[in-house]
Amino acid sequence: MIIDSHCHLDFPTLVKDRDGVIARARAAGLARMVNISTNQRTFDTVLSTAEAYSDVFCCFGIHPEHAGDEGEDLSVETIVQKTNHPKVIGLGETGLDYFRNTVPQDKQQQSFRRHIQAAQQTNLPVVIHSRAAEDDTLRVLKDEGSVQGVLHCFSSRRFLAEEGLKLGLYLSFSGILTFNKSEELRQIARDIPMDRLLVETDAPFLAPEPFRGKICEPAYVVKTAEVLAEVKRVSYDEIAAQTTENFFRLFKKCPKNSPEI
Repeated sequence: MIIDSHCHLDFPTLVKDRDGVIARARAAGLARMVNISTNQRTFDTVLSTAEAYSDVFCCFGIHPEHAGDEGEDLSVETIVQKTNHPKVIGLGETGLDYFRNTVPQDKQQQSFRRHIQAAQQTNLPVVIHSRAAEDDTLRVLKDEGSVQGVLHCFSSRRFLAEEGLKLGLYLSFSGILTFNKSEELRQIARDIPMDRLLVETDAPFLAPEPFRGKICEPAYVVKTAEVLAEVKRVSYDEIAAQTTENFFRLFKKCPKNSPEI
């Protein structure tokens, strides 16, 4: 049993074969998939996908690249209200992305802070996106105080990993971990405590080796977990069991009992 802690099942490349995607994930041993929101406009589709499959859950959030969009400037109260549904188990993805700088940094930071405050009010974890914004990500987190969460699709410097761990965050690794160029990332993963690790696909993006360049789907999380097991010098079964245990510890709202599939 293993869990894809972060995917985008509502994106067009996966929607066109959604039943097949889910079936292949189940055949690969996935127990849960978390469908992640990127904006309010498409959240109904995110949620309806979670409602359609017993083993799919979701998070509500505004991706930093949508933080400046019309209608996405949400209050803390509105964000909190979105979590009332039993299938909504976390907040995000949110955070900071300065790579393209398409959204003013102050708008991104304001949105990020509101998600953190909503997470504190609901006792739900926050799914954090941080790209080319490590210092400000940490500054906002420290300013806002204690919060449960995960640095998703981790591919940053060791500094962010170490500081994130000090703040009590988890780190989630995607298919990037399997890339030939990712030796430094594998060294970071090697040193992360076992009880702070998650795995994800970020599907339909970042397909792991040997599927690199193809449309990614949740079943491929197995390949990332296999590489993580090699890095940690443990068995695949141990990585699968540990990351599953970690997932349920962080996403407490997600039921542990096997759903009716």
